[in-house]
Amino acid sequence: MYIRRDYTQPLFSQRRKRRATWWAIVLTIVLCLGFLFFVDNNFTQLQLMALDAIGQAPAPTPFASELATVGMDNFMRGDLVTARDYFRRAVMQQPTNVDYLYEYGRLLIELGVDDEPLYIEAIAAGDQAIQANPNDPRGYAIKARALDLSGDSPNAIPVAQAGVQIDAGFAPLHTALSSAYRSIDRYDVALDAAERAIELDPFDPAARRVYALALIWVGRRAEALDQLEQAVGLNPNLVSPYFELASMYRALAVTDTAQGQDYYELAIATYEQVISMQPGNAKAYLRLCEAYTQIGEHRRAQGYCEDALGLRADYSEAWRALGQTQYPQRNYEGAIESFETCVALQSARAIVDQEIECFYLRGLSHYYLADCAVAWDILSESVNRVRQTSTDPDNPVLINSLRGLELVTDNCTGFGGRGLPTAVPPTSIPPTPIGG
Repeated sequence: MYIRRDYTQPLFSQRRKRRATWWAIVLTIVLCLGFLFFVDNNFTQLQLMALDAIGQAPAPTPFASELATVGMDNFMRGDLVTARDYFRRAVMQQPTNVDYLYEYGRLLIELGVDDEPLYIEAIAAGDQAIQANPNDPRGYAIKARALDLSGDSPNAIPVAQAGVQIDAGFAPLHTALSSAYRSIDRYDVALDAAERAIELDPFDPAARRVYALALIWVGRRAEALDQLEQAVGLNPNLVSPYFELASMYRALAVTDTAQGQDYYELAIATYEQVISMQPGNAKAYLRLCEAYTQIGEHRRAQGYCEDALGLRADYSEAWRALGQTQYPQRNYEGAIESFETCVALQSARAIVDQEIECFYLRGLSHYYLADCAVAWDILSESVNRVRQTSTDPDNPVLINSLRGLELVTDNCTGFGGRGLPTAVPPTSIPPTPIGG
């Protein structure tokens, strides 16, 4: 069969070609829009890939678990400041993770020994953990311990007891209870709670330290020393137990005259151990200064105080200790300058209970320089400050301050016969009204 074809028409339909062209245009537009949408939604990742290709990509943000692992490694090495920073970042990423909040709170409590405002942060961390999981005892343990150390022991006890109701087998709750009970003079209960904490977790250095403090208050010093030595051995990279142990050695040196020199040597060796671990620890140099002052080596003590101030120029306690080394060397001008700096720094920090040595020894220094009027004013202020905080007539600072005032009245022109400051009589209690 023969088909006649009109060769004047194109072989392929123009309609089909036009349809194919439009589809190509539409497909191109869709692909472009899809590409732009992909770039917009993945811009950060693509930017990092591009920067990585030329070697300028920033380090990726670590996961909270990685931060916590590094933080714990630093804690075990004794670098608490670095450990705290890592756990803070972990908590910021996961603010309801009680594991991280608990370790962060522990670090804040440990560092709060030298920086008391950190106790407030620890209380907040404890609250945050309790809110995240009210049935986890760890938040209660952190909050109770921080409340006690911040000076609010009465309110620490019900918090710890609430945690015990949740888990009576969690040792840190009993540690917190022991410390809080000791702070309110409930020594028998404090001992029982500390013994329970050690029974539950014999490898917890915090429990050993708190138990030692309870033992000291009931006069069982030899047992307290053993507990502190065990605490040091349980975590030899943590410096706080070393300070407590050295303080125990110094206290025993005063009471045990037969072995006093040996205990002083142990205290000094303990502080030197801290310095070998942390060469920038100003507190260790200060304590060495104080230890050498105790045994009368004032010139050597002065060097350690100056080392402490070289690390922390605003260390008011070190200025006080420096003045205490200068005064017995009769460097009264230097002592006055050190004590004045001590007072100025503590006033700037609004410290209410300022170190009284910075007052009465400064007054005596002025007396020996014949600045009688200044000496009288400072010594009178010292007497008043002591009497505001102590009713003990045998308080050594009170006795020395009154003795200084007597020296002024005996040896300074114009002060003879001047009356010494007298204690303010207690306010009488009004009679109870009938029926009251």
